[in-house]
Amino acid sequence: MSALIDSLTRAKANQALAAQGLFPEKHLSQEKGFSGETAASPAPSTINIPPAVNIPAPKTSVAAASLVPRSRVNDPSVKVIPPVPRSAADLGIPPAILEHLALKYLYFRGEVLGRDLAKLMGLSFSLIDELLENLKRQHFVGVKKSLGIGNSSGVFALTESGRNLAREYLENNQYAGPAPVPLYQYTEIVRRQKLRSNWLSPATLRQAYRHLVVEEDLLSQIGPAVNASKSFLIYGQPGNGKTAVAEALFRLESDPIYLPYALECQGNIIQLFDPIYHQRIDDEEVSVTALSTDLTYDGRWFKCKRPFIITGGELQLENLDLSFNTHSKVYDAPFQLKANNGIYLIDDFGRQKASPAEILNRWIVPMERQLDYLSFQAGGKMTVPFEAFLIFSTNLRPEQLGDEAFLRRIQYKMFMRSPREPEFTQIFERYAEGQQLDCPGGLAKRFVQKHYLHGGKKFRRCHPRDVITHAIDIMNFESLPLELTEDVLDRAFYSCFVESDEAND
Repeated sequence: MSALIDSLTRAKANQALAAQGLFPEKHLSQEKGFSGETAASPAPSTINIPPAVNIPAPKTSVAAASLVPRSRVNDPSVKVIPPVPRSAADLGIPPAILEHLALKYLYFRGEVLGRDLAKLMGLSFSLIDELLENLKRQHFVGVKKSLGIGNSSGVFALTESGRNLAREYLENNQYAGPAPVPLYQYTEIVRRQKLRSNWLSPATLRQAYRHLVVEEDLLSQIGPAVNASKSFLIYGQPGNGKTAVAEALFRLESDPIYLPYALECQGNIIQLFDPIYHQRIDDEEVSVTALSTDLTYDGRWFKCKRPFIITGGELQLENLDLSFNTHSKVYDAPFQLKANNGIYLIDDFGRQKASPAEILNRWIVPMERQLDYLSFQAGGKMTVPFEAFLIFSTNLRPEQLGDEAFLRRIQYKMFMRSPREPEFTQIFERYAEGQQLDCPGGLAKRFVQKHYLHGGKKFRRCHPRDVITHAIDIMNFESLPLELTEDVLDRAFYSCFVESDEAND
């Protein structure tokens, strides 16, 4: 009967972990070596939490200590690296959480080497050595075999009483990942990783847009908004590349950042890592032996590119607050929290179920104070930093979104105009080249002259892609050579666009 209960509980827990994106069998591969820049020696003083964030920091925490000397806090040459905790107090979380995680991992995996267990939890083995001793004394775990070099080389497994206790902990929550980071430590790192005011140059911006045809007048509007990381509205006709212009910002070169896998606040676990939006950067694996498992930065954090998150018409107001998983009993972070130190693009602004006023009202306080307030299911709240660069993209006219006072909340606005004839021709020729199509000289200009200048069709940046794609379809269907001709382009053009009622009569 006990084995049956174990099997059912384990299946239920694994199902909940799958919903979190945390598959027990994959944790070892996900946590390959933590090697990177050497963290600065922590100073004995505590973190300076911004006054607006009313979260006390433990006075004795080394992990919460200044990451760099205070005289160099604003020095852009100093890299921010989460320091490796050297004691349980440095972790900043209740010790019970470590016991819960250790027993859950052993419950899911059956047998785990001591140093591998520490690695799974993102910790140095010295931080769980005493914990394993206590669990052995209480007969919750046992050592099945050992290499004889302390608990780090021992293979641990749960006893019957240990399995019963693990099931109790799984009823509380089924999170089984790296140990969570306390909110105050997360707040400090996010503040330190904020881009400095002069981080972007015109040359760097042009490099990010080298794959697109974007004129200098547009780049001169994009640059200041991105450099300041203030809210930005891009509006204009559909098909003119608003989304493409915003997405190109992901190509901007910047230093990687560190984000925690999960946060702990008021006894709750908030899962932050999302493999869809966070591109981890795995450093060279550290040398791990039976005697050494040194980390170069806090293993509860992962190194990644600055996130870029896009949501469109499917966005609902509920997506902007904590989401409680009733199976795992773990909270999932909202989009703007996952986008901290990165970019959050709200595409098709005005097409969501919620009105533009409702969505923008949700951002008023975060945009002005760089703070956001999230709610727990039981009624508590947490104050988190808001350091995401918000971009709104819309096909609607600004006056359709709201009045002047409403629009004033968004700092920068840019009208994405239609391309001029030289831009359109360049886009056409570049796309044809990218599709490895022969495009005789002057063909693009004749096409533009016939269908746009004389035909009265409005230029849109998406038209070259659409027309050439249809041309390729025609050539494939009719087994024609991969060469653009006036006849093929005319047929492709007419298949792309609807005719007016007058033309049908």
